[in-house]
Amino acid sequence: MRIAFVGAGSVVFTRQLLRDILSFPELSDVRLSLHDIDPERLRVAEGLALMTAQQHGAKPVVTASTDRRKALDGADVVVNMVAVGGHQATLTDFDVPQAYGLRQTIGDTLGIGGIFRALRTFPLLRGLAEDIADVCPDAWLLNYTNPMAMNLQFLAAIAPQVKAVGLCHSVFWTVHDLCAIVGVPHEEVDVLSAGVNHQGWILRWEHQGRDLYPALDEAIARDPELRRRVRVDMYRRLGRFPTETSEHSSEYVPWYLRHDQEIDRLRIPVRGYAGISEDNLAEYARVRDALAFGQDLAEDPEAQEAAEYAPQVIHSLVTGEQRTIQVTTTNTGLITNLPEGAAVEVPATLDRLGVHPHYVGALPPQLAALNRSFLNVVELTVAAAIQGDPRHIRHAAMCDPAAAAALTVDQIWSLCDDMVAAHGDALPPELRTSPPAKAL
Repeated sequence: MRIAFVGAGSVVFTRQLLRDILSFPELSDVRLSLHDIDPERLRVAEGLALMTAQQHGAKPVVTASTDRRKALDGADVVVNMVAVGGHQATLTDFDVPQAYGLRQTIGDTLGIGGIFRALRTFPLLRGLAEDIADVCPDAWLLNYTNPMAMNLQFLAAIAPQVKAVGLCHSVFWTVHDLCAIVGVPHEEVDVLSAGVNHQGWILRWEHQGRDLYPALDEAIARDPELRRRVRVDMYRRLGRFPTETSEHSSEYVPWYLRHDQEIDRLRIPVRGYAGISEDNLAEYARVRDALAFGQDLAEDPEAQEAAEYAPQVIHSLVTGEQRTIQVTTTNTGLITNLPEGAAVEVPATLDRLGVHPHYVGALPPQLAALNRSFLNVVELTVAAAIQGDPRHIRHAAMCDPAAAAALTVDQIWSLCDDMVAAHGDALPPELRTSPPAKAL
């Protein structure tokens, strides 16, 4: 088994994945091929891989290269976790909209931040898909890079032959935390979740055949602080619990971020991810310096083995062990009241043959309605890139629930002009123009 990591310089996440992979005895001798365009980060990632292997008593073959095609050559699995533009691009995604009075919390999935993160990621995905087709056509592409739905829908459009699925731990941790609230063991519950990535829904949640939603209702009724969270508020109104954090969830609807009183009531951390991004830089520097001085990096005692999905996919491909996870994939009738061809998140079975998405059927209509609003932005952002039409960037922003709630259409177009100028060469050339509204 040869595993290629693209964007291996995301060393904190790389370390977590390597820890989970090498914790499986059957994967102790895998071949790990690390790639990053930043030589320093690549050296740090290689050092982390060797240290992690030593800590687990594993003996993988570790190679590192700034040449992506070389790193991908012969891979069975490709794990993509590139953040195009890094910390500075993240700050741009917050700062420019903030000047217009548009609030964001995470900015990596939908909204202005998600749209422009996608547009600067699509060229990377196109090149990656071309390389996979040339040097490892049978590989599974496991994508962690956000915005997940936009990235997977773009890949399906330009490279349908690539076996790509999106992986995200939001459903796992949502169920884990809900189980802690109602006091049942996480490993004993049965769950059905579906929707779109970062706006999925816990459709069924049971313990030994008992519906756990009534127990959650009781916990919420007892604890007024629980009611001061966005997704608890959404659950009480919509009837099913959302699968991503309140910070994320607040950005995908028009109801919260434009109102000062709602930000206070629901404790919404505006610009929260900007701080997380800064913390990630600090953690990278800490890890880099520790490795440079030969210091051992202790394992996190609270880390759960194999909590991430990519190691489970890889383990099932090697051993044939069947397990069920959540994946983002093309909607081929899997969710009947969401658009055909859209990127949806559904359960999937893993085995030696690969990843097998499950048929879900129709979502409750109020949940499907919100998902369709989400997917409108996805579809238009992908259309902008595929058609090379900069007007569709503005159309996507006009359809975005949070932007439309806070800004006039003139402001939305001007904001998109400023974002295009700010990101400059990171965007495809055909999308760098600023078409006037009258051109419509």
